[in-house]
Amino acid sequence: MIVYPAIDLRHGRVVRLKYGDPALETVHGDDPVAVAERWRAAGATWLHVINLDGALGEATLALDALRAIAAVGLPVQFGGGLRALDDAARALDAGATRVILGTLAVQQPESARQAVERFGAEAVAVALDARGERVATHGWQQVSAWTPAELGARFAQMGVIHALYTDVSRDGDLSGVNVEATAELARATGLAVIASGGVASLDDVRRLRETGVVAGVVIGKALYTGTFALEEALRIAREG
Repeated sequence: MIVYPAIDLRHGRVVRLKYGDPALETVHGDDPVAVAERWRAAGATWLHVINLDGALGEATLALDALRAIAAVGLPVQFGGGLRALDDAARALDAGATRVILGTLAVQQPESARQAVERFGAEAVAVALDARGERVATHGWQQVSAWTPAELGARFAQMGVIHALYTDVSRDGDLSGVNVEATAELARATGLAVIASGGVASLDDVRRLRETGVVAGVVIGKALYTGTFALEEALRIAREG
């Protein structure tokens, strides 16, 4: 199981939001590259980078920041504000290894198939972020008619492999990851599901790994607040 330390970018800084609410922002650093280097030194094999400015509708792709972070030398999973496949192409050209399609894929599901055909399945992930039982879009500010399982199954039929699942109600509050819903989504769709939102303890990491079906976990606030060390999470993810 891959551990993805999160680097969320807003106005050039590394921040964390609570429940995806831009009014509930905590700044954890002014130098995203230094943070990326910190996670690399701790043993990270991937980075999870989200452009919150783009996710929240501001007209920026944060490509300069992406280039600088990618230069640290770790593969980068990048999302936020990719509203067209050409945006995804620009992100990949700027150094992303994998792009996350959220609002675009939910509003235009066929774009997921087109992305797989254009970039390859390993370079694409879809975001199945849930507010209640429905997939949320536009930086989690709007809710679609789809359930994560319904939309995930449709994407799987299109050749999508990777999915990011976030329980928005838990994001950034250290209340514990939704292990059951994450594993259920993986089993129902066959997607390689990456858990996100609410990771509070090493036990969360252990429980996700023990499901045997969760492909990865994104960890943000717990690392930035020192609840546990990335090295510890990586060790548990490798066990078994």
